[in-house]
Amino acid sequence: MKIAVSIVLAFTVAAFAPAKAEDITIRIKAVDAKGVGKDLGWIRAVDTKKGLRLVPRLSGIGAGAHGFHVHQNANCGSKGAGGKMGAGLAAGGHYDPGKSGHHKGPHADGHLGDLPALTVDGKGMARKSLLAPRLKVADLYGRALMIHAGGDNYSDSPASLGGGGARVACGVIPAKKK
Repeated sequence: MKIAVSIVLAFTVAAFAPAKAEDITIRIKAVDAKGVGKDLGWIRAVDTKKGLRLVPRLSGIGAGAHGFHVHQNANCGSKGAGGKMGAGLAAGGHYDPGKSGHHKGPHADGHLGDLPALTVDGKGMARKSLLAPRLKVADLYGRALMIHAGGDNYSDSPASLGGGGARVACGVIPAKKK
């Protein structure tokens, strides 16, 4: 009888115990027109009750605010456009499963891949955690994280896609293994 009660109690506890938050670590590398370059560090992505927490540990990126997005394809390579190769273009556009077609930032109803700006200190290091309230780790699989040269105004004007400019760093998130 004690064994049966212990087994029932164990199953009850397991059924109501909180699930372990999913997390992944993404290696970030420099990108340019020639392709993928040196390792710049990593970003850890963790599911929380308030959304996706992104914890960067990066160095070697220019100081200031940088546009930061989830891009459609798990590929950081360069790709031809307009007769010349472009850094990170193989990653495609911003992740937009709802086909909103609008760049509105991490808290609005535009691209789901719009993330808060990544801040890099005067020593070229990014250490400040970010929160993407509309995302979870499961949304990242089979995609890429992209860091742009400039900041992001979360608008499509005066420059498209927030005006962040060139793609300077990228990390591939492979599809989840089944």
